[in-house]
Amino acid sequence: MASIPLEHVLLLSAALFCIGVLAIVTKRHAVAILMGIELIFNAANLNLIAFSQHDPKLLQGQVFALFVIVIAAAEAAIALAIVLKVYQHFNTVNINEVDASQG
Repeated sequence: MASIPLEHVLLLSAALFCIGVLAIVTKRHAVAILMGIELIFNAANLNLIAFSQHDPKLLQGQVFALFVIVIAAAEAAIALAIVLKVYQHFNTVNINEVDASQG
């Protein structure tokens, strides 16, 4: 079975991280920002699993990745609930149009 070189996995992870940061910085829509955060979490998971392949006796990378997946799922559920409440109150999910002093 052919192994993927660590450098290739790290480059893919860096690309995912950069795309996630770019989405957070440039987007105004709350759901798009959440998608950027999820991309950053996935880049971290990819790094953890790639580095854990160097020591197959220890499963620390996979365990940390599992925790990150659970935290990302909880974050997504809470953030989407907040986005729904903001939409109900302000009738928009555009971050620039939401003003806390209106409510």
